[in-house]
Amino acid sequence: NPVGTSTVGAVPWTLLTNDDGIDSPALEPFAAALARDREVRVIVPDRERSWIGKAITRHDPVFTERREIAGLETYACTGYPADAVQIGIHALSDQPPELVVSGINLGYNHGAGFLMSSGTVGAAIEAWISGIPSVAISTGSMNDWPAWRAKVMSPASGPGWARTSDLCAGILEDVLTSGAMEHCDVVSVNLPFDPHPGTPRRVTEIARVGYDRLFRSDGPGRFVHDFGGGIREYGTLIGSDVEAANLGQIAITPVRMPSAAQLPPSARNLLERRER
Repeated sequence: NPVGTSTVGAVPWTLLTNDDGIDSPALEPFAAALARDREVRVIVPDRERSWIGKAITRHDPVFTERREIAGLETYACTGYPADAVQIGIHALSDQPPELVVSGINLGYNHGAGFLMSSGTVGAAIEAWISGIPSVAISTGSMNDWPAWRAKVMSPASGPGWARTSDLCAGILEDVLTSGAMEHCDVVSVNLPFDPHPGTPRRVTEIARVGYDRLFRSDGPGRFVHDFGGGIREYGTLIGSDVEAANLGQIAITPVRMPSAAQLPPSARNLLERRER
């Protein structure tokens, strides 16, 4: 069943997407939590599409299939998270959403290197490109990643996802009420899994960090994605989203899209070939 325009009149609505796909354990509880206070529609990749940034499908068609999540109108698409947002904004309804929410991602998306690589954040950026306010939400652990992922993917994690989703819905309402969106382009939220209502929140900077090896050899001429966890720090972590994660806190990061850096006159004059 392809996506088709639906009749919602003038009722404002929220588009929910992710990069972990239709089978993400976070999708149903988060969709249900958001739908308590707003009209929600869902369009997500039909499989996990992590580490994809804001890639757009260029040469292949993108197909959609009607599903149902938490009783909500839901579509799974064969494309990337940014494709899902494009289709959701421009083809899902006669009117665009008032807000795009991306997440809850399985794994932190903090620090510059990860922020730029994240399909979750990439989807939120695609919303900004189309003029729609957006919030990206991610949860994670700073400890043993494989063990943490296995834990949150298990059926036993259901109550934890429900509590995390409720808290994230509350944070989203605070972000919107605060007026923060008037001062940035995208808001990125990173929080520990299953936090309690008293978990400290901080408005943070983006840590200037990169990462090391992403691929390992898997035979002659063959490489597979296998992030080794290596981090490169290019500045202080004080006041950053990564520091907040290390302290077990919730990081709320107002993000501006890329802007030009200021150069000293000597560098500017040389590059512009001016007389010195």
